[in-house]
Amino acid sequence: MDAFEGTMLRAGAVLFVTVLTALGAQISVPLPYTPVPFTLQPMIVLLGGAALGARLGATAQALYLLIGLAGLPVFAASPVLPQGAARLIGPTAGFLVSYPLAAFVAGWLAERRFDRKYLTSLVAMTAGLVVIFAGGLSWLAYGPTALGLSGAVTTLTPFLAADLVKLCLAAGVLPAVWRFVGRDS
Repeated sequence: MDAFEGTMLRAGAVLFVTVLTALGAQISVPLPYTPVPFTLQPMIVLLGGAALGARLGATAQALYLLIGLAGLPVFAASPVLPQGAARLIGPTAGFLVSYPLAAFVAGWLAERRFDRKYLTSLVAMTAGLVVIFAGGLSWLAYGPTALGLSGAVTTLTPFLAADLVKLCLAAGVLPAVWRFVGRDS
C-alpha cells in the first residue's frame, strides 16, 4: 500500500467513525427527569478511539462536533434546542465536547496494546468513559444549567448502569476482532 492509499484509508476510517457517532446519536431515548438523552454515542466514541488510535479517534470526534456546529442534524433529538451551535452551550455540551479527549485517551491506551485483551480493553474504555462523565458532570453542575454537583450527580446516576453495560460490551469487541484477523499478539 502506498502513502496515498494509506492516507485515504485513514481518512475513510475517520469519516466512518464520525458517521457512526452521528448514527449513535439518532438512537436516542429521552428520559423524563433529565435533559440528557440515553444514546449509543459513548460506546461508539470509545470503540472508535481504540480502533483508530489517539489522533485519528480524536479527529473523528472533532469532525463530528464541527459537522454538528455547522447545523447538520447529527446531534441527538432535543425538545428545547435546535441542531447546530446551540447544542454546544446546552445541557449536553459537556458530554459532546469531551468526546475528542475521551477518544484520544481510549486510543492512546489502545496504541499501548490495551485493546488486545478484554480486561485491559475494559481499562482503556473505562478511562475514556471517565472523561465523558467528567465533562458532562462538570457542565451540568457548573455550566448554564447550574444544577450544582449534587444535582448533576443525581441526574447522571441512572446513566451509570447502562453505560457500564455498554462499556463491558465495547471492551470485548476489539480483542475479538484482533483475534479474528490474527493481530491479537
